[in-house]
Amino acid sequence: MGETGTTAIIPARLHSSRLPGKPLADICGKPMVLRVVERVKKIKSIGRTVVATDSREIFDTVKKHGFEAVMTDSAHTSGTDRLAEAAEILALEPEEIVVNVQGDQPLVEPETVEAVLNALLRSDSAVMATAACPMSREEARDPNRVKVVLDCSGNALYFSRSLIPFDRDGILRNESKPYLRHIGIYAYPVNFLQKFVKMAPGRLESIEKLEQLRVIENGFDIAVKILKAAPVDVDTRDDLKAVRKIFGKSLRS
Repeated sequence: MGETGTTAIIPARLHSSRLPGKPLADICGKPMVLRVVERVKKIKSIGRTVVATDSREIFDTVKKHGFEAVMTDSAHTSGTDRLAEAAEILALEPEEIVVNVQGDQPLVEPETVEAVLNALLRSDSAVMATAACPMSREEARDPNRVKVVLDCSGNALYFSRSLIPFDRDGILRNESKPYLRHIGIYAYPVNFLQKFVKMAPGRLESIEKLEQLRVIENGFDIAVKILKAAPVDVDTRDDLKAVRKIFGKSLRS
């Protein structure tokens, strides 16, 4: 896949079951969603950064600070569906690349996003790319930590909330981090986003509640870039406290 224009779209929903109002949570004087935008705008290969939201409050906050935002339908069942609508609103060309960076990753490293983007651009078969990193058995037992297994070409075979692969004979017993944790950063061309929204959610996606399975169920390849560690996600108040502490230290240094 050759290089083309790249737009980062950050989906941001106001309502969260574990941390209501998460995108607007204050992190050392700025809402979290703006912290994410600022990180993404440091990425040289991304020409445009846009927040896609169903919240007028988030939309107004982003625009007030001089960044770009679009209002999307509140009925979307997945972030990818929301991105597809945003790409349509923005009138992006079919061959342009969209990078999906989650709105709850205020510490995402530009190098991480670049790595996912390059995984897509360098693949001969993948219609999208994402990332993963090694994790321990203890972490892998958490169903909120999505696991992924890969084929010999580095493409995803399957994503699951269950422990995969099942270690029947204890082959992995001496490995400290034997499983791969999926990281929710994606890159895909606009023309595939347009295909994605026309695909009905399959049985596996409906069971696992993982939208990326829609891609695999329909026979497409997902390239997976292996990273050393995952960006810090803000899912709980404890996560938010930890991120505030990290930002506070960096701002004082």
